[in-house]
Amino acid sequence: MAGPRFEIMPGRAQDPLVLALDVGSTASRGALFDATGRPLRPRAKVPHAFTTRADGTSIIDPDQVVREITQLIDELVDLAAGHRVAAVTLDTFASSLVGTDANGEALTPCFNYNDNRCADQVEVLRAEADEDAVQALTGCRFHASYLPARLRWLLATDPGLVAKVAHWMSLGEYIWLRLLGDTAAGTSVAAWGGLLNRRTGKWASEILDLAGISEAQLSRIADPSDGLRPTKASKAHQLWPSLIDAHWCAPIGDGYAATRGIGDIHGSAVISLATSGAIRLLVDDPVGSGGLDLPRGLWSYRVDSQHSLVGGAVNDVGRATEWMRRELKLPADEVLAAQLHEPPSSITPLVMPFFTGERSTGWVGSARATLHNVDFSTSALELYRGVLEGIVWSFQRIIDQLIEMNGPIGNARVGGRVAAEAPGLLTVLADGLSLELVAVKIKRSTLLGNARIALDVVAPEIPRAEVSTDEALIPDPELVRFYDRRQLQLDALYDQMVASTHTG
Repeated sequence: MAGPRFEIMPGRAQDPLVLALDVGSTASRGALFDATGRPLRPRAKVPHAFTTRADGTSIIDPDQVVREITQLIDELVDLAAGHRVAAVTLDTFASSLVGTDANGEALTPCFNYNDNRCADQVEVLRAEADEDAVQALTGCRFHASYLPARLRWLLATDPGLVAKVAHWMSLGEYIWLRLLGDTAAGTSVAAWGGLLNRRTGKWASEILDLAGISEAQLSRIADPSDGLRPTKASKAHQLWPSLIDAHWCAPIGDGYAATRGIGDIHGSAVISLATSGAIRLLVDDPVGSGGLDLPRGLWSYRVDSQHSLVGGAVNDVGRATEWMRRELKLPADEVLAAQLHEPPSSITPLVMPFFTGERSTGWVGSARATLHNVDFSTSALELYRGVLEGIVWSFQRIIDQLIEMNGPIGNARVGGRVAAEAPGLLTVLADGLSLELVAVKIKRSTLLGNARIALDVVAPEIPRAEVSTDEALIPDPELVRFYDRRQLQLDALYDQMVASTHTG
C-alpha cells in the first residue's frame, strides 16, 4: 500500500534528528532522519571495494573507512543546520575484525565476513570442541565467517603479528575509537562475531580460550541505549561541536539494522536481499532466561538485553545476480522478468548457489557453486532462472528450520536492493517459500533501521512514519508443490556435494 512521500526536505523535519551511518560491502553511506523516522534529502555516499583474491582474501583498509565516515559526517552536519541532532548511529557489515596496537593504531587490515582463508581452522575447532554446545552458548556454529576460526588462523599463519596486537575489535569499534577517542562493542556486533554468551550478554570465556585471546583484548559490550561521548581530545570534539552532546550509539550489526528497517514489526519474519541475504525473526529473549533452543542450521544473535534475532543467512544473492549480469550478457530487465513470470520448468538447470561458500543451514564454508542438467540447449535465461531458484532453495532450507523452532510462518516482509534489481525474484521467492510476501518500497532500509534503533532511545514517544509497500504476493499452491519437488532434487545434490567435500 502506498503512503505519502517518505523522504523529506530538511525544512519539513521534526526534531530531534538522528545521523545514521552504514558501512556496507560496496560503499559507506549516511543520512539524516527526523523524529518520525523519515529520511532527509539528500543522502550521502562514498563508494569503496574490498580487496579480494582467489585464495579467499576479502579485506579493506580500516583507516580508509574512517576517512569515508569523516567525510559523510561533515556533509550531514552541514545539512542538519538549524536542527538538533540527538543521536549518531553506525552499523557495519558483520563479523569484521581489526587488530590494533596499544595506541589504537591498526596493525591489520579489516577482515570481513567473506574472507574464508580460515576454512581449515573451522575443522580444527570442530575436532577440539562440541559444536552443538558452542551453538547453545553463543548462538553460532563454527564457520569461516565467525571470529574464532579467523583468530586461530591469524595465530597459525602470522604469530609475530598476533603477538603485537593489544586489542581486537570490529570495524565499527575501530571507527569510533579513531573519531571519539572511546569505543564499545555493540551487543549485536559482539554476538555476530561468535564470541558472546547469548544467555548472559557477556563475552564467553570458553570461546575466547578457543580463539586464543583474552577478555582484556576486547571492548566493553554496550546496548544501543548505552551511549558514547567524544573525549575532549578527539577528532569528533574538534570537528563537530554540534554533536558533542549527542548520543553516539555503540556500533550495530547491519543485519539487525536491516531487519528493523524492513520489518520493524516484532515477531514478523523479515527477508533481506542484498549482497548476501538472510531471513530473520526478532524475538523476546531476556538475559538470564536460558536462551532459545536452536536447530543446527540457524543462528541466534543477541541484539540487546531483551531481544535476539534468530534466522539464517545466504552468502550470495546480489553477488550472484551481479556475476550473471556481467558474465552471461543478460537481456533487459523486462525480458528477465518475463522469464521468471513464466511457469517453472523441470528443464531449468539445478544450481548449488554457493559461489563463496555456504552459511545456513549446512555451514560448509568450502562449498562452491555447481551447475546440473546443463547442455548445449541451455540458454543464459535458463541459467539465470536456475541460479535464482537455487538461492530460493537456500532460503527454503532456512524457513523449514525456523518453522521447526518457532511454528508456522505465513507471511514475511522483504527488502534490500536486490528485491528491486533482480526482476521476477520475488515471485519465485513467494512460491518457493509458500509465504505471502510484502515488499517494502524504500531505498537503504539498513540506514532506516539503524535510525529507528537510535530513535527508540532518544525519541521513544514520537510515532514513526509508515513506509510504503507493494501489494502482497500470494503463493500459487500448484507452484508451491512444484518447488517442493524441486527442493528434494536439490537436497539430494547437496548431500552428494557435502559427501565429496568431506572425502576430498
